[in-house]
Amino acid sequence: MHRQKLIMGLVLLLLGAGALPSSAMDAAARPSAVAADPVAADPAAADPVSSGSVATPEAAPVVTPRTPPGAGSAPWGASVRTFRGWAFDTCMVPPRDTMRRWRKSAYQAVGVYYGGRGRACPHQKGLNRAWTRAVNRMGWRVLPVYVGSQSPCVVARQKKEVRIGRHPWRQGVREGKDAVRRAARLGIRSHSPLYLDMEAYRYRKGGCARTTLAFVRGWDREVHRRGYVPGFYSSAESGVRHMEEARRAGVRDLPAVIWFARWHTRPHLYREPALRRVAWRPERRIHQYAGNVKERHGGRTLVIDRNLVHAPVARIG
Repeated sequence: MHRQKLIMGLVLLLLGAGALPSSAMDAAARPSAVAADPVAADPAAADPVSSGSVATPEAAPVVTPRTPPGAGSAPWGASVRTFRGWAFDTCMVPPRDTMRRWRKSAYQAVGVYYGGRGRACPHQKGLNRAWTRAVNRMGWRVLPVYVGSQSPCVVARQKKEVRIGRHPWRQGVREGKDAVRRAARLGIRSHSPLYLDMEAYRYRKGGCARTTLAFVRGWDREVHRRGYVPGFYSSAESGVRHMEEARRAGVRDLPAVIWFARWHTRPHLYREPALRRVAWRPERRIHQYAGNVKERHGGRTLVIDRNLVHAPVARIG
């Protein structure tokens, strides 16, 4: 009888151990989805967006960045400062008081159009070294944007007056030098990103594409040579597709960071159809997912573009 009870006890114990499904056991042993999948780590990846509307940063929490296992490492060391979270950009640099009041928002980074002959707002009142240091002390991360010469086949009519000339590589080098010089004046130190803004262009036109790419590569090489990180902003369906095609073709001196504009969609980093999932990752993507929207925080209203960021930000000193 004692032996029978002992055998029955062992059987029940084994059955009890098997009562937990293998999938549940596997889940208990796996790391969290945020740590394993960069898509799941998007702060608003699961946030629904109704037709004709866009998500706001308040709709989802900012997720602390974690490099997914097996995704490789970023092409820079600790000297480059990176950030993951929400950012906004606006044509005119906001006054310091507005930046202080907007600390109540979900945004933690700001895009600043600090230089370039193609800027829509060329006269940035209040933008100087004191401004960048002040917002840096407030806790803001800065994304420096340089709007230089534009593609010969640029779509926007107002940008046609600043098109790339007959010597695109040399012009790119010259403007890359200017981008670094202007950044340094604002206290933006080396190992900071500088984002070249190239508005939408008809990249399938062969001659135009070659001219534009030569300019971008010259700009990238000069910015990199001078100790900064070259980034690139454009529409997903023009400049970004162009850079992706160049990357797949093995072209050198391409941007180290890609900032793609695709509006009226959910904010995401790794589901952009113009880019292969293996391209520009990790810590090398920004998605501008909405533009020209009004927001009010701390009693101050701005017209902004909204961005989701996992990329380098400026080192200010």
